[in-house]
Amino acid sequence: MSTIPLTVIGASKLRAELHEMKTVQRPAVIAAIAEARSHGDLSENAEYEAAKERQGFIEGRIAELENKLSNAQIIDPTLLDANGACVFGATIDLQDMTNDTVVTYQIVGDDEADIKEGKISISSPISRALIGKHAGDIAEVQAPGGIREYEILDVRYV
Repeated sequence: MSTIPLTVIGASKLRAELHEMKTVQRPAVIAAIAEARSHGDLSENAEYEAAKERQGFIEGRIAELENKLSNAQIIDPTLLDANGACVFGATIDLQDMTNDTVVTYQIVGDDEADIKEGKISISSPISRALIGKHAGDIAEVQAPGGIREYEILDVRYV
């Protein structure tokens, strides 16, 4: 399997979620299964079925998180020296050439992306258009409504 790029913060969040799954949610669902078993006939026990389904989800998520973390390539944006180029982990100020609005995005891994926090996935169309560009360059992004142009105002590694 190929490596999965993650920022230091993203890797920390995945580790925290894994810890929560293993130490809180897994024991809770085991207790719920035991409680449901004590109610008797398992063939008609909706509580038991729901708890077993939840257990399957938790175990699947634990395996997924462990796999991602074991294949992660953790990148600290503060240690990058990309000579002002847009790269994974960079924080970029952009000006939309259509309406002159300024937005700030950080290019992060797929699991970290959250547009509300200004974090865009490395595999998103806007990230692909930005990679390798520098401040002052124009990035053309193929959006659902057509091509949008953004001027790169600043590239920071924070």
